[in-house]
Amino acid sequence: MLLTPIQKDNLTSVNEFFLVGFQGSQSLRIFIFCLLLLVYFGTISANLLIVTLVSTSKNLHTPMYFFISQLSIADIMLITDIVPNLMNVQLKNGGNVTFIDCITQLYVFCATEASECLLLTVMSYDRYVAICNPLRYSSIMTRGYCIILNSICWLLGFSLTLTYSLSTGKLKYCGPNIIDHLFCDLLPLEELACSDTFIVNLELYIVGFLAVCVPVTIIFCFYTNIVLAILRIPSNTGRWKAFSTCSSHLIVISIFYWTMFGVYLVPTHGKTPTIGKILSLLYTVFTPFINPIIYSLRNMDIRKAVQKTLYKQVIW
Repeated sequence: MLLTPIQKDNLTSVNEFFLVGFQGSQSLRIFIFCLLLLVYFGTISANLLIVTLVSTSKNLHTPMYFFISQLSIADIMLITDIVPNLMNVQLKNGGNVTFIDCITQLYVFCATEASECLLLTVMSYDRYVAICNPLRYSSIMTRGYCIILNSICWLLGFSLTLTYSLSTGKLKYCGPNIIDHLFCDLLPLEELACSDTFIVNLELYIVGFLAVCVPVTIIFCFYTNIVLAILRIPSNTGRWKAFSTCSSHLIVISIFYWTMFGVYLVPTHGKTPTIGKILSLLYTVFTPFINPIIYSLRNMDIRKAVQKTLYKQVIW
């Protein structure tokens, strides 16, 4: 929305926003609060367990588990950025968040999601090398190379989204200051801006292309080659064994991108605010919660590491 200079002079800048959260009766809000609390501590505990196991168990000192642990760190950062404040909002039937805190939450949210997109891409590359070029896997996926790839993912994720977040913070917000959402997300903030958002939208499209579209295309190319390589394996046992090494990653990718696309690509026409909030909740809370469960249930090495750790604790 464009304003004339005279109109701008009569407007007051917004210093804080009011997050609505899920509205309803007190019993419903307390139920949502308790559910969020359980999911939050479950997510933190499960992802910390994976990080600890990968760090301490020698059997898990491989590139695949190293990247899984990095994905767990991203999930911890994402859910910690969103859920604690959301629980406070639910308990108080809405809550104020300062302008700086809102933009900071937006930046951490975008940066961790971008980093996670890149980490999932690197993990698909790891599976591609393991299945399509197994004889050279150890020489290609060295520890130093994995650390470089991991560093690139985090640096790109946090640098790509910095400019967009700063530009969003420079927009003029002159009222209303009510965000009918769960947290400071991309679209709700832009809807409240009373200055031109063309540059911000342009930056968003560029970041989305680099951090989402390009990784999705690369992942698709890697898995196309993986599927072709698996189909060339003569025995059914060999094909199943090869596929099982990347099945967990495929499930995580599917959940991650389908929930993301459900939030940002589904047309807003006919989508109520409640449905949008539920989709965002699945995207920011359900995915970090379900990822360690998928890797734990479908991965024999992690299950063995957990059993070994529990056995040591019992003996101790």
